[in-house]
Amino acid sequence: MPTRTRRRLREHTVGLLARKWTLRIAVTLSGDTKRHSELAKCLPGITQKVLTETLREMERTGIVERFVYPVVPPKVEYKLTEVGLELLKLSKEFASWFDTHHENIHKAKRIYDRQR
Repeated sequence: MPTRTRRRLREHTVGLLARKWTLRIAVTLSGDTKRHSELAKCLPGITQKVLTETLREMERTGIVERFVYPVVPPKVEYKLTEVGLELLKLSKEFASWFDTHHENIHKAKRIYDRQR
């Protein structure tokens, strides 16, 4: 893959991961497959539009897989892919890093805020 294309893909992916709801959706899907409405119930405050857009982009990026069942009304479920499960590992590593350094972060913020 050419460097420019790879850089654009990395920037796009980082942007997706930086969104407010992406990791929350991934964590919600960590246990099992869920329907759109189940995800919405587990994520108070998320709008239908944002949930749909984020799920679409997560599917496009290979983080989630979407299953459509040919029934009336249509049944759609979402599940983390292997890529999504790896993302959860990264999320846990970040949480571990934060747990190790949260006091230093808090102290630095207090010092910075006092100086301003």
